[in-house]
Amino acid sequence: PLFFCRKYFGEKIAFYFAWLGLYTEFLIPSSVVGIIVFLYGCITIESDIPSKEMCDQHNAFTMCPLCDKFCDYWNLSSACGTARASHLFDNPATVFFSIFMALWATMFLEQWKRLQMRLNYFWDLTGLEEEEEHPRPEYETKLLQKKLKTKNIATENSDEDEKEKLTWNDRMPGYAANFGLILFMVMLTFSAVFGVIVYRITTAASLSFSTNETTRSNVRVTVTATAVIINLVVILILDEIYGVVAKWLTEIEVPKTEKTFEERLILKAFLLKFVNSYAPIFYVAFFKGRFVGRPGHYVYVFDGYRMEECAPGGCLMELCIQLSIIMLGKQLIQNNLFEIGIPKLKKLFRKLKDGRTEAKKMDNNQSKNPQQWDLDYTLEPFTGLTPEYMEMIIQFGFVTLFVASFPLAPLFALLNNIIEVRLDAKKFVTELRRPDTVRAKDIGIWFNILSCIGKLSVIINAFVIAVTSDFIPRLVYQYAYSQNGTMHGFINHTLSYFNVSHLKAGTQPENSLFAQDVLFCRFKDYREPPWSKNPYEFSKQYWSVLSARLAFVILFQ
Repeated sequence: PLFFCRKYFGEKIAFYFAWLGLYTEFLIPSSVVGIIVFLYGCITIESDIPSKEMCDQHNAFTMCPLCDKFCDYWNLSSACGTARASHLFDNPATVFFSIFMALWATMFLEQWKRLQMRLNYFWDLTGLEEEEEHPRPEYETKLLQKKLKTKNIATENSDEDEKEKLTWNDRMPGYAANFGLILFMVMLTFSAVFGVIVYRITTAASLSFSTNETTRSNVRVTVTATAVIINLVVILILDEIYGVVAKWLTEIEVPKTEKTFEERLILKAFLLKFVNSYAPIFYVAFFKGRFVGRPGHYVYVFDGYRMEECAPGGCLMELCIQLSIIMLGKQLIQNNLFEIGIPKLKKLFRKLKDGRTEAKKMDNNQSKNPQQWDLDYTLEPFTGLTPEYMEMIIQFGFVTLFVASFPLAPLFALLNNIIEVRLDAKKFVTELRRPDTVRAKDIGIWFNILSCIGKLSVIINAFVIAVTSDFIPRLVYQYAYSQNGTMHGFINHTLSYFNVSHLKAGTQPENSLFAQDVLFCRFKDYREPPWSKNPYEFSKQYWSVLSARLAFVILFQ
């Protein structure tokens, strides 16, 4: 079918389907390995010592309150479900999978270069040289306005016309508008993420005040689920806005040729959508729970609201939830429903709009038998391959950048792409007007973007494993602090002591349900105990773990 696609649509569109087909094929082995990694977590969950220690009610780890006044002390064993769920994705197999996916991305790009060269040979493109493109009409209009403004009206001398061009000063207003508006859009994305953070903090505090025991016990689940849905809705809305804004910003730059216009549009749209899609995930992966302070010295925002903390099992489980819902939501709603639904709606609207004209023609017997081109007029005009590539490149980022937290990402991407190939084929044949055939030797600037994402994925996965997961703390404990070289005692090792008498006035739990008086509570951090010379300062274990994390990031590269 690829060769028929090339004959009907041209090489440029055929290269897109060739790339999409190869990408989908490469997702098969990564999906299989991801399933194996996930099953490994399911099989070893019963033998995971830290999870068993956290679930053991006999350990009686009394934890410090999660909020001021209205939250009570609690037993760590109550977070057993979270600990067991975290092990599904936070286990030694995820490190292997991260290394595998880094190699997978490199192999995919190399294999695509080979396929691209073969197609160049079969399609007789090896000797294709790019012809000098004609200037865009918008560029020539701008150039004519410049000539009229400077009273240098064009003459019949073609040499003088060729020398005339738009200078950097002519484009300065467009560049300034681009810089200012792109910066504003990026800040808008960060503001949306911050707004969701505020929602999480305030909602968690409000639900903690509830008199309903079920509500209080499910605060974390409720806040996480609703916040992720809000993030998804905001991402979908801003994605549509950013697509329009990127096109407008590129137009005011007045690029000279269509190729330059397309490349600048791609870079702007990718930058905005990259920040929009991944900003909430970056927050959970690298910032959440890092700036909460400690008992007796918490960090507060907005008049008494404590910064949110990670779950007792760590932030990796929440990162997995965030990534899976955003990825699946974008694929289901944006990539599938919008991709087919919007062209059909526009086609219907165009039919209704032209219905009166057609009725008049029929009444006047002007066109009793409409021709095919009349029927094709109701189809949606072809606007380029940028939206098609963009959704796949963003998906490629989901599959590679944070795969350490969600090994099933390649599987969901594979299932989506199997549907995506057929939807794209149906859309190009039945929903869009036939585009002009364009010869091309490659996929253009998209390959450079893929290469950058592949390199960035190595760095990000290294930091996810080193900073977000408990892989490094467990290794340090097992080989440096464990008395018998096992993970027994790991949970106690990661919990610090806090003297409850050091709580600030007005923050102690009211109406505590604990029968005995609590003298010390525990919190997750590596700090000196209150009876040491330097109470609550970072301990030697903290610096050992930090050094090991930095060493792992360097070695992972």
